[in-house]
Amino acid sequence: MDKMSTLVVVGSQWGDEGKGKITDLLSEEADIIVRYQGGCNAGHTVVKGDKQFIFHLVPSGILHPGKKCFIGSGVVVDPEYLLREIEDLRKKGVEVDGNLFIDYKAHIVLPYHKALDEIKEERRGKNKIGTTKRGIGPAYLDKVSRNGIRMVDLIEEKSLSEKLKINLGEKNEIFERLYGIKISKKESKTLVKEYLEYGRLLKKYVVDVSMMINQAIEEGKKALFEGAQGTLLDIDHGTYPYVTSSNPIAGGACTGIGIGPTKIDRVLGITKAYTTRVGSGPFPTEIKGELEEYIRQKGGEFGATTGRPRRCGWFDAVILNYAVRINGMDSMVLTKIDVLSNLDKIKICTSYKYNDEIIKEFPVNLEILQNCIPVYEEMEGWKGDISQVTKYEDLPEQLKAYISRIEELVKTKVVIVSIGPRRRQTIIREKVFK
Repeated sequence: MDKMSTLVVVGSQWGDEGKGKITDLLSEEADIIVRYQGGCNAGHTVVKGDKQFIFHLVPSGILHPGKKCFIGSGVVVDPEYLLREIEDLRKKGVEVDGNLFIDYKAHIVLPYHKALDEIKEERRGKNKIGTTKRGIGPAYLDKVSRNGIRMVDLIEEKSLSEKLKINLGEKNEIFERLYGIKISKKESKTLVKEYLEYGRLLKKYVVDVSMMINQAIEEGKKALFEGAQGTLLDIDHGTYPYVTSSNPIAGGACTGIGIGPTKIDRVLGITKAYTTRVGSGPFPTEIKGELEEYIRQKGGEFGATTGRPRRCGWFDAVILNYAVRINGMDSMVLTKIDVLSNLDKIKICTSYKYNDEIIKEFPVNLEILQNCIPVYEEMEGWKGDISQVTKYEDLPEQLKAYISRIEELVKTKVVIVSIGPRRRQTIIREKVFK
């Protein structure tokens, strides 16, 4: 394989696959790390030494001294959360200034976005999507309807004041007529003042990310592009409407950073050894009862952002084949394989059954998906603690057979195996950057 200098790290399931640890690990070799979509509704957890870091907006590569980290234009930025995250990193001894940059075109999450997000979610009743209520969807809505406020506006007092005046007037009509709520003039003035201060504090980080990344690639720098959430939560290609408001798939890196698709050399799919999802929506391989709770507790399957318990299920090869196709995935990382240790039997979903018909392609029709029955293949489990294993050949034979079967089913090689949350608990089968 030729030399690889640009890599997209993408979640291949419903998010929460362990992208934070892998991005952190690969950042050792990368020169630049770029977050390309989502907002503070995503959480990446990284363990470094005796410290745990939970990233919402800042790329986890910031933990590596001298690495340049970027927040692309496809991200919606909550300035309050971002400043809090920066301050937390500083307190833990991480250098941020000179290492973090934000695209001037990135859109801003404002308090009225959060209020609208919460109101709409509560009014859905039994049909809740499972939003984090962080205002991400309404912020993207304003972006698409061309009413958004961007980082460039945040650092210009006149622009911010004028745009906020227009937006607050419009939002007031919506809130008052539909929900009986009104934003007072005093609140409006306070909001302008508060966000101008955020702009003052963040101004030193604001740059043209697209220009800087393209220049870095031209210079032969190694670039790592990271998305939030996962393939099945993509606004266009996920289990709509139970999705996020942006494009986590690999193609989102192009629009969310401002690079051409020819600049991407490799797509690495981060894949959990089982399947989880947060919130509502169809989940064919979901496990119920004691076994689900066992996996949830052992795997720490609780949202990094909200603390919500994740729904747990068996590995689903149908959705993985879909993710391979949608993302152009050429390799995989298999994470949390240690969670499945000491189970007598392990199941892999190889297809679905719907009305006596066997389905091997992921159904785009939600009604069909909700009524699909998983067709399982059962494999022998493995015993013992694998958390200290350093070589692939030293893993239990049953575990290696499980990995081989996954590779066979999805026609994609597992190049890294994660056997625990720490950096050292990682087995590299093939070098990713070349």
